[in-house]
Formats: sequence, C-alpha cells, structure tokens
Amino acid sequence: MPVYQLDENSFMFPKPEMAIEDGLLAIGGDLKPERILNAYINGIFPWYDGDTIMWWSPDPRMVVFPEEAVFSKSLKQSMRNKNYEILYDAHFEEVIDACAHVKRKGQSETWITQDMKQAYTNLFNYGFAHCIEARYEGHLVGGLYGLAIGNAFFGESMFHKKTDASKICFYHLIQYLKINGYKIVDAQQETAHLHSLGGRLVPRKDFLKILSDQLRGDLRPGKWTKNPERIERKTK
Repeated sequence: MPVYQLDENSFMFPKPEMAIEDGLLAIGGDLKPERILNAYINGIFPWYDGDTIMWWSPDPRMVVFPEEAVFSKSLKQSMRNKNYEILYDAHFEEVIDACAHVKRKGQSETWITQDMKQAYTNLFNYGFAHCIEARYEGHLVGGLYGLAIGNAFFGESMFHKKTDASKICFYHLIQYLKINGYKIVDAQQETAHLHSLGGRLVPRKDFLKILSDQLRGDLRPGKWTKNPERIERKTK
C-alpha cells in the first residue's frame, strides 16, 4: 500500500486500515490543532522523522483500560515514603520540555521537536492536552502528558528524575481517569514497561470501535485543576 502525502489545505486523513505493515499511514501536513485532533479521533498520531511529520496507526495498538491498571506493592510503598507533591495541569511547558530532554535508556534523540512542543502547548491552552507532574522540594522530578478527548486519554510521553516519579504520576492519572469517567488510555506502542502496568495489545479494528464509542458526545475540553479525591467526595 502507498504512504499518503497529506494535503495542507485539508485536515482529512486516509482510513487507518490503509497504513502499511509498520503502521505508517501518511506524511506531511502540519500540526494545526484541528489536524491533530482529527488524527487522534480517527486513531492516528504524529511522530517526527527528521524534518518530516509522519502519521501512524499501528496494528495492534497498546492500550491500558483504567480498571485493569496494575500497581505493585513496592510502588504503593514508594508512594507512602516519597514526599512528592502531585500537580495537575500546572506547568505544561516544563513537563513537555523535560519529556523531550531527560535521557532514556536506548534512546539517542527525541521525537518531541520544538514544533511538537508548540503544537501540544496550543492544545493545552485549548483544554485538550494535560499533564500530571511530581515535585520534590519544589523541583520537577517526574511527569507525563497527553491528550484527553471525550472519554479517552491519549498518552504521549513520561519522564522521571527520581525513583518511581513517573509511575506515581501514572498512578494518579489512572485514579483521575477512573473517577472522571474515562474508559481507555491509548499507549500507542508496545513496551514491557506498559505491560507491567496492565497494558495490553488490542487489534486496530477493535481499538477503533472502542474509540468511536468513547468519543461520542461532548469532547470535554477544559483544565484539570482539581485533586481527584476532592472530585470524588463532591460527587457522592
């Protein structure tokens, strides 16, 4: 199958099923909010390869269903012992910058380019991108960010500078999603780390059906500014 060149004057994408074997569907276009949102709604996401925007829809898809998320006893013990402050949507640009620059094992460069940072910061300002961060003595030590559309969360990246900081942010993300009615976390690509947290592979056709079901109705833009435990108490 061919890889499609996107029309810069249209935000439309080819059907995800038309992606080649490794999941690559299209190249080009831009990172305008309308295009990015349309991509995620249709089960597609962008990565950069050099200066080229590449749009992907892999099969199968790595997902975490919030009710299936797994957290080890050691992580829960770490949460009790670490004096981390957890914040929601507080310092998005700092979190995405850290995701881009904190070194990871086996990763020599980042796909989070300056254009990607600006694009997702724009989506944060529109109320679709979100972050959760961990701070220790006022310093950013871990965090994650992604998009929330309808009842789905699309995870983009996470980082840690202190032990378990990113996992603790992911724990708080899952609690927030469960309390607020989100049904699926799109984790995009398979990793052993995501499997350990309860992630599993789902055939693309099933993922697209789940996504369609969870994106009906209100797309729910808005800032995450409240502690989920407080939300839970208010709604009882």
